[in-house]
Amino acid sequence: QVQLQESGPGFVPPSQTLSLTCTVSGDSITSRFYYWAWIRQAPGKGLEWIGSVSHSGNTIYKPSLKSRTSISRDTSKNQFTLQLGSATPEDTAVYYCTRAPAGDQFDYWGQGTQVTVSS
Repeated sequence: QVQLQESGPGFVPPSQTLSLTCTVSGDSITSRFYYWAWIRQAPGKGLEWIGSVSHSGNTIYKPSLKSRTSISRDTSKNQFTLQLGSATPEDTAVYYCTRAPAGDQFDYWGQGTQVTVSS
């Protein structure tokens, strides 16, 4: 059974970097043909894809967030991390880490973690 677990601060001051880690069990983040992604849902809004990292470490980001987004991996810990710089209150959301087979829908999700950007 694949499990994903998000971790990180629940509150981030404005202009600081929002940083979250996803720990994966039951699968390796280097498994071929899978992408690992971050998705968020702001209050009253739909799901928003932020970016993904492939099994080989290639990354792709939502264009509107690309300038301040970075997704990295620690393969020794089977973790991948989201960093979103220059956070604003509009970044307040529940953040999810997910897995998707290449060319298919996200099939495993973490439980989600609330992040509030506020002073």
